[in-house]
Amino acid sequence: MQSPLRHGKAAIGTTLAGGALAALSQAPERASRLLRHRYPTVAVTGMTGVGKTRLADRLSRRASAEGGQDVGSAVMERRTRRDPRLRGYRFRVVPGENAATRLGALDEVFHDEPVDGVLHVVANGHATPRRTGGTSGAGVATREEQLAAELEDWSITAHRIASMAVRRERPTWLVIAVTKADLFADDVDAAVHYYSPGSGSPFGDKLDELRALAGGAKLSIDVLPVCAQGGGRKSAMPDKACADLLGRLELRLAQLSGHV
Repeated sequence: MQSPLRHGKAAIGTTLAGGALAALSQAPERASRLLRHRYPTVAVTGMTGVGKTRLADRLSRRASAEGGQDVGSAVMERRTRRDPRLRGYRFRVVPGENAATRLGALDEVFHDEPVDGVLHVVANGHATPRRTGGTSGAGVATREEQLAAELEDWSITAHRIASMAVRRERPTWLVIAVTKADLFADDVDAAVHYYSPGSGSPFGDKLDELRALAGGAKLSIDVLPVCAQGGGRKSAMPDKACADLLGRLELRLAQLSGHV
């Protein structure tokens, strides 16, 4: 006959073993939460030619390849930014080409592995025109055509953002980055207004629709001008002004991610 003491030790051992197994089973989830807190995932979206990859390179402190602004990627690109405090971002640059790879990337960042925030890049009609079907060389498009294409592209992305926002408990943040601001330095305020909710513009109306679908309390929207470079022959904005705009965008991303 076993003593009560032995029974007690066995019960304690079983409890400790069960606690250890429970802790081990929860470890991956805790690690995932810690990773998302310190390195939130950000989807970088927008039509082809608006400068998504160049902006992601600047935000992640990565040098852009020469000629990269003239060649769009057909696959999702990944960038990671780390700082000395072990914080940063994991950027997912969604292809801008209207192809199966782009739609698959959109499904990944908004459904399969939902991101923490969205950086949607627009260019006020100054996107670099590109030929379709993989044809090399520069394309030709008017600013009005580029604005219309940008709006069509946004409709596809906005639908997926709304679907993601309604499924999750915590709020989703969205930053509209009006890039290439150095090409319209005298009209930056007007461009920001065009891309803002409640502006009455075609893009503003789409944002209002997105808010209505997702729920105002579940989606925050910021609109910030930015340029990935300045001071060049075609630029009406010096490097310092471009750096200041980039700094404002970085600060807002840090605030939204809880890094400051």
